Amino acid sequence: MTKVLIVDDDRLVCAHLQIILQDARDLTVVGVAHDGAEAVESVVRLAPDVVLMDLHMPGVDGLTATERIARLPDPPRVIALTTFDLDQYVVQLIDADAAGFLLKDTAPEDLIALIRVAARGHTVLSPGPTKRLAAASAQHQATRRHAQAKIAELTERELQILTCIGAGLSNAQIAERVHFSEATIKTYVSRMLTKLDCANRTQAARLAFHAGLDLN
Repeated sequence: MTKVLIVDDDRLVCAHLQIILQDARDLTVVGVAHDGAEAVESVVRLAPDVVLMDLHMPGVDGLTATERIARLPDPPRVIALTTFDLDQYVVQLIDADAAGFLLKDTAPEDLIALIRVAARGHTVLSPGPTKRLAAASAQHQATRRHAQAKIAELTERELQILTCIGAGLSNAQIAERVHFSEATIKTYVSRMLTKLDCANRTQAARLAFHAGLDLN
């Protein structure tokens, strides 16, 4: 069972999300918070697996709360939810080790599926922010050059798999795309993470974004 914490200052939004998630038998809402400070406290108290985090809240906003949560021991996966696909927030959220960024108009069935994906350690991004993230990262030239130097060590196949990870694909989806077995993809991913000195898939996805890879 995946435990979910909902964070939004709009109580109607919280209620709506709770209704959506109650249809998923493998997800359970363990709590609701209405600002960033309360979100951090709730994470410590309730130990959720996934946090749905509104960005625009009074007091401590969602980005600041995400950064604070990332510094906790064994932090949950944080998915930012917003009505605005603002480029600067996408880059900052990835830098804050967020699990991803979704628009609030994401279809209910897609939201449930993406929570499951994030809970398994993968990155999830709405299509709009995904496309603009590479362009936004290009403005950070020093970071871009560093990322490109790191991925230059990858083989053509490893680079293809890194691109798939950056696009938020699971191992099964990557296997289907490149026509390899899922076990083979797991081996490639493990070897690639070691080569890139990345601790997890989120860091690898961030590297792909900063390198400006085509994630479409």
